[in-house]
Amino acid sequence: MNKKVHVQDLGLKDYKETWDYQEQLFKNTLDLKIRNRREDLSLETPNHFLFVEHPHVYTLGKSGDISNLLVDEKVLVAKEATFYKINRGGDITYHGPGQIVGYPILDLDNFFTDIHKYLRFLEEMVILTLAEYGIKSERSPGETGVWLDVGTPFARKICAMGVRASRWVTMHGFALNVNADLGYFDLMIPCGIKGKAVTSLNVELGKKEVDMDEVKQKLLKHFQVLFEAEINKKPEV
Repeated sequence: MNKKVHVQDLGLKDYKETWDYQEQLFKNTLDLKIRNRREDLSLETPNHFLFVEHPHVYTLGKSGDISNLLVDEKVLVAKEATFYKINRGGDITYHGPGQIVGYPILDLDNFFTDIHKYLRFLEEMVILTLAEYGIKSERSPGETGVWLDVGTPFARKICAMGVRASRWVTMHGFALNVNADLGYFDLMIPCGIKGKAVTSLNVELGKKEVDMDEVKQKLLKHFQVLFEAEINKKPEV
């Protein structure tokens, strides 16, 4: 099993460009797996982990309800935001500057073939990272992602998740609010869950800004331990 994970930080990059890049990496791994099976080969399949920030964008998962986007196209244009229907699970999500988005494109045959465990590990990676900042976060029963003050009137989401998998190859991933503009969340019903607030790490810490690179390094550290991965950092693009 190949547990080497190639990590790239794409910086601030258009959502559609990043989605196309994900699809390319995803397809390359799937094609290799199919070739291995057809030709009885044992070529190693690659694993990738992309960090990125997106310009303002709303994405709707394949099981999502468009009515959870509360504004029309004119408002999106005024807010310099775009909208895409995409092929991950989950409902509507916002991405924007100040948010760390992570796209692990892993062949889970290299780690473990359990999507439930995969999602729990991604959540745990975020929970452990936030704990390093003194923030107690947790899972909310029946609701994917990472939350604060679960079970209270003050419950709020700090990290959204939505993944796609085929033949145990994953794509899409998580979005952690670090220095996010929370006003953009008011234009939708986040993840289709009414009556639940959204927060950001800088708000919880009472800071104007949190070092994004530091948070990425902490996420990567916990990812490496949880997945027993060997990290290989590729040059930034």
